[in-house]
Amino acid sequence: MRVVVMGCGRVGASLAGQLQSAGHEVAIIDRDETAFRRLAEGFTGTTVKGVGFDQDVLRRAGIAGADAFAAVSSGDNSNIIAARVARETFNVPKVVARIYDAKRAAVYERLGIPTVATVPWTTDRFLSALGGSDADVVAWTEPSGQVGIVQLSIHESWVGNSVTFFQEQTGSRISFVNRLGKPLLPGPKSVLQQDDQVFVAALLDNLDKVRAVASDVAPEAD
Repeated sequence: MRVVVMGCGRVGASLAGQLQSAGHEVAIIDRDETAFRRLAEGFTGTTVKGVGFDQDVLRRAGIAGADAFAAVSSGDNSNIIAARVARETFNVPKVVARIYDAKRAAVYERLGIPTVATVPWTTDRFLSALGGSDADVVAWTEPSGQVGIVQLSIHESWVGNSVTFFQEQTGSRISFVNRLGKPLLPGPKSVLQQDDQVFVAALLDNLDKVRAVASDVAPEAD
């Protein structure tokens, strides 16, 4: 896969190095030529000096034949402009942009541009490292911002109930269950077991209700 990376800060340099280590062909763009010093020794990809949303600069980086484009500079506006140029002008199949402003990130997700919202992601990682639970953190949101996948904290009384009953009561759909360290795709007749980690897909507008029902005592099944 050929990947073009815009921005050779710490994130961009690390990303370029890891992509190359994975066997991909990489080109990286930065307006400051000294930024390329951050690249790991042995980096053999292409380095291009220039503004990352300039079409001529992108062409020099090989955007016309790229399979993916990542805009990870320190500027939200630059990242979004570059991502849109890559998607709309050069028809790059996979495009992602780094965004600091979480509200902006949601808007661009709805436009079909996947984003990494740095502040919320970093906050979640710190909470986890400080002893917080990963449960109830939205792990993935689809581009329209309406549906997400979240790990739920569930009350012990749900153990022994069927997946179908759990879904009916919570208004969610179980995407997968982590059971004893192994992922499981449950069927309609599957039953929740002790210590299951349950990941569900749900409408984000309904997520508070889903969490409340799942963390409360399970109702009696008919």
